[in-house]
Amino acid sequence: MTPFVVRITAGPNDIDELGHVNNAVWVRWIQDIAVAHWRSIAPPAHIEAYVWVVTRHEIDYRGNVAAGETVTGETWIPEPPRGARFDRRVRFTGADGRVKVEAITTWALLDRSNGRLLRVTPEIAAPFL
Repeated sequence: MTPFVVRITAGPNDIDELGHVNNAVWVRWIQDIAVAHWRSIAPPAHIEAYVWVVTRHEIDYRGNVAAGETVTGETWIPEPPRGARFDRRVRFTGADGRVKVEAITTWALLDRSNGRLLRVTPEIAAPFL
C-alpha cells in the first residue's frame, strides 16, 4: 500500500530547551498522522462506530528538527491485524532527506458506544492494506 503522507512544520511551542522538537511532540505527531490516515480512508460509518487507541509506541529518534523546519510524515500498515490490534509504521523525514524519527505503534480497535475491544474485521482493515 502507498503510505499516507503529511507535511508538518515545527512551531515555537514544539521546541524544547535543547532547541529541537520535544519527544512528547513527536508522539503527538505520530498520533495525529495515524488519526488523519484513518479519517481519510475509513468510511463515515466506521469513523462513527469505532475508535482506535494506542497500546504501544516503539520510537527511534535519529535526528533533530528545529523551529521552522518541515518534516514529511509517512504512515502505513505493513501487515494484517491480529485480533483487535495492528501495527502501524511511521517515519518522519527532514528536508535534507534524512530520517528524523521512525516508529512502530500498536493500535487497538474499540467500539465507540461501549469502549469494548473489537476484532478488526477484514472489511475494516481492507482499505489500509
